[in-house]
Amino acid sequence: MKVSFVSRSAAFALALAFVLMPASGLPARAQSRRTPPQQPQKKNTRPGEQQPTDEQQQQQQPVPPDAVKETEVVKVSSNIVQIEAVVYDKKSGKIVQGLKKENFAVFEDGVQKEITNFSTPDAPITVALVLEYSRLGQVQAYYGSSGTDRFGMEEMLGPTISFLQQVVKPPQDYVSVIAYDMRATPLTDFTNDPARINQVINLLLVNQPVSNEANLFDALKLTLVGGRADSVVLENSKESRADYGGMVDIRDNRRKAIFLITTGIDTFSKINYDQARKIVQNAGVPIYIIGTGELFFKKYGDQMSPEDGLGGATTPGRMTMLQARNALRTFADESGGAYFPITFAGELPSALQSINALMRNQYSLAYSVGERRDGKRHKIEVKVDVDGDGKFDDKEYVVKARQFFNAPKS
Repeated sequence: MKVSFVSRSAAFALALAFVLMPASGLPARAQSRRTPPQQPQKKNTRPGEQQPTDEQQQQQQPVPPDAVKETEVVKVSSNIVQIEAVVYDKKSGKIVQGLKKENFAVFEDGVQKEITNFSTPDAPITVALVLEYSRLGQVQAYYGSSGTDRFGMEEMLGPTISFLQQVVKPPQDYVSVIAYDMRATPLTDFTNDPARINQVINLLLVNQPVSNEANLFDALKLTLVGGRADSVVLENSKESRADYGGMVDIRDNRRKAIFLITTGIDTFSKINYDQARKIVQNAGVPIYIIGTGELFFKKYGDQMSPEDGLGGATTPGRMTMLQARNALRTFADESGGAYFPITFAGELPSALQSINALMRNQYSLAYSVGERRDGKRHKIEVKVDVDGDGKFDDKEYVVKARQFFNAPKS
């Protein structure tokens, strides 16, 4: 029988865990996908909106704030290319603050473009937190920690809770949370309500994953460009499904980012890696990633066979793990974000501090592509003249920004 690990004992233990967990080694907790609160929850407001009174809510139910629409979603096509950029010193790594529009230049395929929109890091942040909530990640966390991560959940929930409690700063910042396994499920709309954020944390703590599947690419697609998915858990909607707009549909001057916590493994998404990569390239939203499963791979990577086991990507081999790591690095680099593979818990505070600093110091730029519809991929490069002497400071400073724009076809 062909197995995923060279070591027979390791192979048997891990394969059995994927099939029987949590009935085997991991302690059992709540088994349901989610446990919605019993009391009806008030819907949140979008940035810039005011919460309606109870009387107004009774007269007319408001549209949920994160572009959830239980009617047809209208996609907005724009000829504006949005860029989020962070500038830092090559030697010291120190982030450069206080820059103005005149300090930047944007090039597409080597041709300089006029910067039409510009905003400084003073603007608040709208961030989507996307969490892999799968048994695949749970098992890797449990065995990677040699059982010290008792429920196999700390590796996933530790970054999630720390981010929600320490990085997101209500009322200026807005956050939405999407958890995914075989499908992506929005847990909350964009909110700046600390009570709603605590509800999300409690929701994750009282449940545990139920599926080995982890469809990362589909989750990214829903987050960035929208689509049809489960209704928001904390809204207690009468409908089981709803249509969503994506991060690209947010048109105000707020800075945007995605915080992704994942193994990077995609088991069976409807779209493939190339399609997901193109969506990431086009969205112009930086993706900051905490890579989980790294301690598991560090311990067992040498024992893993190159190919997946009988369960396919749900029992990953060494090649799948390496491909997942490369995919996450590519998503981060090409979106202008950053990738932090975490191999032990002590690395997390530093990674979160770095992500917070990067998010808080994003300069938002934009340029117009006019009516061009050539269907081609175009290279984007952002240069900076920090001291304003008329010369670009490529040798001294790094500009972290999206790298490509894929033009639509006419």
